[in-house]
Amino acid sequence: MKPFSLLLGASLAVALTFLTLPIVAIFADVGPGQLLTSLGEDGALDALWLSLETSGIAVTIIVVVGTPAAYLLATRRFRGRSLVVTLIELPLVLPPAVAGIGLLAAVGPSGILGGTVEDAGLRLVFAKAGVIVAITFVSAPFYLRQAEAAFGALDRTWLEASRTLGASEAATFARIAIPAAMPGLIAGLALAWGRALGEFGATLMFAGALRGVTQTAPLAIYERFSTDFTGALALSAVLVATSAAILLTVKLATTHSRVAAA
Repeated sequence: MKPFSLLLGASLAVALTFLTLPIVAIFADVGPGQLLTSLGEDGALDALWLSLETSGIAVTIIVVVGTPAAYLLATRRFRGRSLVVTLIELPLVLPPAVAGIGLLAAVGPSGILGGTVEDAGLRLVFAKAGVIVAITFVSAPFYLRQAEAAFGALDRTWLEASRTLGASEAATFARIAIPAAMPGLIAGLALAWGRALGEFGATLMFAGALRGVTQTAPLAIYERFSTDFTGALALSAVLVATSAAILLTVKLATTHSRVAAA
């Protein structure tokens, strides 16, 4: 075997070991009995359900708003577009604590839009709605980037042919662009959902960690870390399994979409 091939194989082996060993260790340290016992402890299932509920709502909002926004960015060229894209991507590199502080400064009780939020009857700080806002803020760029790339990779002649045949731009978007870009959109959804499930810092800073109210699974893991390591491992195992299920579902859905398109 050639030296370069050996180098490639060794690099893959090192990366695979480094990335999978911690995940394997979680399940190796927690047996099925311990897992069920830990999940039955006070607050564990509430935190897990809250994570699933809020991340599901956040991803729904992201897809509904982000899909047409990504299509606009992919199909239009306008002055300031690069700045708009940069601002959309900025939350990707913000430290979680900064994201939380920014949300407080923007829509917190004393924030720029705090009065407007209160007048609308919305309570965000120390409330479930605040959790949704926080995870939407940090997760949306993952979907928007992937969706923009998916729409940008479409063959423009398909869109032009649809318009030539008399379809409106809205009909072309719904009937041609979205189905053709579906594999990329599904991949973006998976990235955003995975990020939403694992969100920690911005949620803690903005919405707090009240049990049964704003304490998501990552926050519950942190709370149990120093006093109940087995419980922390159990919740971690559930999140790993949930994330793996999302990835598997996305891969199957993407494969199905590509086969159908072919």
